[in-house]
Amino acid sequence: MKEHPLTGKKVPDETARVEVYRYVKPRAARVASADFIVEIPVHWRQGCARPFGDGYFEALFATTDVPESADFVMHWWDKAATAVRKAGARRFGFVTTNSITQVFSRRVIAKHLDAKDRVSLLFAIPNHPWVDEKDGAAVRIAMTVAAPGKAAGHHWSVADESGAPDHLVYTERVGQISADLRLGADLTATVALRANDGLCSPGVKLHGDGFIVTPEVAAALSETRVVPPQPAPIRTGSGDSDDVIFDYRNGRDLAARSRGVKVIDLFGLSENEVRNRHPKVYQHLANAVRPQREGQVAKQYG
Repeated sequence: MKEHPLTGKKVPDETARVEVYRYVKPRAARVASADFIVEIPVHWRQGCARPFGDGYFEALFATTDVPESADFVMHWWDKAATAVRKAGARRFGFVTTNSITQVFSRRVIAKHLDAKDRVSLLFAIPNHPWVDEKDGAAVRIAMTVAAPGKAAGHHWSVADESGAPDHLVYTERVGQISADLRLGADLTATVALRANDGLCSPGVKLHGDGFIVTPEVAAALSETRVVPPQPAPIRTGSGDSDDVIFDYRNGRDLAARSRGVKVIDLFGLSENEVRNRHPKVYQHLANAVRPQREGQVAKQYG
């Protein structure tokens, strides 16, 4: 970049040129035969491949079926797993970033764990601290070791890293390690139930802020209440059976400072029942909610 003589802003410098290579009909290099493959990659992430040039980066993807959004290191994880499955290698181990468990990188692992001539993860640490001695950069890494066949693996988790990098405390469990580097049921292999096709249950939720009121408004709305001549239906909530205003808390209220608001809940009551028993509540909703709802209907179906 260079500074523009008039605006002073940074603009592309046409004199700053670099060589760009285009690889014609690229082919993957043959992996040398080996019994064990151990890799601690220097260029960990996809963006770190750029020093090799865009041409190399594009050629790499042209010779593999690794998703473009996967970590750069997954190309070599894929090659090592293939060498174990097809070329007679006995085992391989990798140090990668902990993003190996993300969707696109995880697909590379799952491909080899689900194959007929599969590999299994014999050892995994999904999230481990790492300090690059060169520039002191602190990152999170994952470690994986795989071998052919179906076998249980040793899963380590960092329980205490207050003494890092010299002293770490681990917990260990043994079992089948899945592509997301977890033990137990493989949640990455779950599929939607056919029995649920066409069904939808959004649960209980608010549609409009007009149902949320401050304690002061709630008190004003509760000043006058017409008692019905016969017992009202029993409704779940705090207070007597005819209460329609309750304390309201959402996730943010619970995680941070609560707003202390209340909510109008008319579940189980008809429009006439609300108008007769709770005229102030009915009028409040007629003023605060109905215009917005009618506008939404007109916009959707008009």
